Amino acid sequence: MSKYWDSSTRYSQPTASEIRKKSAASRKKEQAKGKVLEPVSVQGRTIVKSWWGQAWCENLERYADYESRLDRGKRYIRTGAVIDLKIQKGKILARVQGTRKTPYKVEIRISPLSEEKCQSIISRCGKKIENLEELLAGNFPEEMKELFQGKDGLFPTPIEISFTCSCPDWALLCKHVAAALYGVGVRLDEQPLLFFELRGIDVGRFIDVTLANKVEAMLANAEKPSSRIMEEDEVKGLFGVL
Repeated sequence: MSKYWDSSTRYSQPTASEIRKKSAASRKKEQAKGKVLEPVSVQGRTIVKSWWGQAWCENLERYADYESRLDRGKRYIRTGAVIDLKIQKGKILARVQGTRKTPYKVEIRISPLSEEKCQSIISRCGKKIENLEELLAGNFPEEMKELFQGKDGLFPTPIEISFTCSCPDWALLCKHVAAALYGVGVRLDEQPLLFFELRGIDVGRFIDVTLANKVEAMLANAEKPSSRIMEEDEVKGLFGVL
């Protein structure tokens, strides 16, 4: 007698070559329809190489919420399963090839960054950001990197991330969503500015406000005498002047 809950049912995982073959076929089919795809391509065994890509992936891997499915996501991203990935303000849209012929649709939403949180981070930046080039290259002090990755930083926490996938997997985080999340890391390797687009931040204004705050703080202290200035009597005593 058949049972509704049949625990003996097992779903086989496609091989890497099968995923690559189906991904290539899906890309060809979509392009024939005139659709512009932005596939994610990983070169070599290392998924991400720049500070931005590494920081994004490390942030994901910090949370136990995602631990069970991230390894499968890595496998899928390496085989070219993410045939399309677009990053917009507060949203990631992806098409990920799976077992079925038709790629699955993935949508990941990132909660908007509050004005208070953004302003707090800007004030904590102080004089640590000097220019846009250093910011995009990740060439800034370790303590500033904490502003992005640490608690209350710019990188999203699990509570700020919600997602849906058209696959039948009932897991909280399926491998297709995991692959798309790693795909974001790859994309940030190529275009770090997309991180600010995702978080809804005007990076030019972010730099301008940070530097403006720096100048404002300098001007506020301009009229205050420095503790390093010696009094007249101290100068006379130091040099033996009567």
